[in-house]
Amino acid sequence: MAEPVIVPDSEQRGIVASLPPGLRDLVQLARFDRPIGAWLLYWPGAWAIALAGAATRSWPLFLWFALGAVAMRGAGCVYNDIVDRDLDRKVERTRSRPLASGRVSLKAAWGWLVALCLVGLMVLVNLGSLVAAIVALFSLVLVAAYPFMKRITWWPQAWLGLVFSWAAPVGWCAARSADFAVLPWLDVAWPGLCLYAGSIFWVIGYDTIYALQDIEDDALAGVKSSARALGRHARSGIAACYAAALAGWSLAIWSVRPDPLALAALLPIAAHLVWQVLALHVADASDALAKFRSNRFAGLLLFLACLSVGMAG
Repeated sequence: MAEPVIVPDSEQRGIVASLPPGLRDLVQLARFDRPIGAWLLYWPGAWAIALAGAATRSWPLFLWFALGAVAMRGAGCVYNDIVDRDLDRKVERTRSRPLASGRVSLKAAWGWLVALCLVGLMVLVNLGSLVAAIVALFSLVLVAAYPFMKRITWWPQAWLGLVFSWAAPVGWCAARSADFAVLPWLDVAWPGLCLYAGSIFWVIGYDTIYALQDIEDDALAGVKSSARALGRHARSGIAACYAAALAGWSLAIWSVRPDPLALAALLPIAAHLVWQVLALHVADASDALAKFRSNRFAGLLLFLACLSVGMAG
């Protein structure tokens, strides 16, 4: 029998490869072995806390958001695999996933999902802000609908942007919750909303890069994506999304500190995003994956920008 092709979603390396099969399958089902998704979910919340000037007085929020990002990204992956298990069997990159391959039962997957959601609930009650908790709960509707978007719209990446950026308004509310009681809601929320809007376009951009890996298989399986919708205009589409992201982040920073020098803090991430677009090999799946993963560093660059502005403001 021929050896299975090793593709990104079926690799087993390092500690993961040494785990007992059952535990290894649960780890892979939640993508704990691939932390890039948790990083990308975490950064918008960290940006908001830093830009709100709460990096020192509310530093435990960074830890709670980190735990929440790992747990809820894992829960999202499990839920996505439950919904997409039949589609995953038709795509080379995903057919070896634990649920699609049959190594994990549907009942076990649901149990694992509940366990991860309980961790998320623990994080929620420790945010110390009723406003932030309420805002966080609204994300559940978006999360529940996301796996179906690739069936009904050419832009499921836009919906993912709504989901993966949600930590920005939650983080902002957690850091500025006391202000909501004494100031107009929009005055308090505006910078966080601008940060959220910028993040949505950032997600659309980097997830379009990610979707470039699957264009051929997605076409065969009937899966829609922004990469397929953009076609030969993918590079310019990604560039437009990144430009919109920088515009949103600029508004957020200007709202906190209306100073041209504050906007200069965005130059490093702007340079990084320009590099992504110019150096991207659209037809090379491995390069697309590498550029997608580089957004972990992009998130760090924006965090440093928000931190410098938030502490100075």
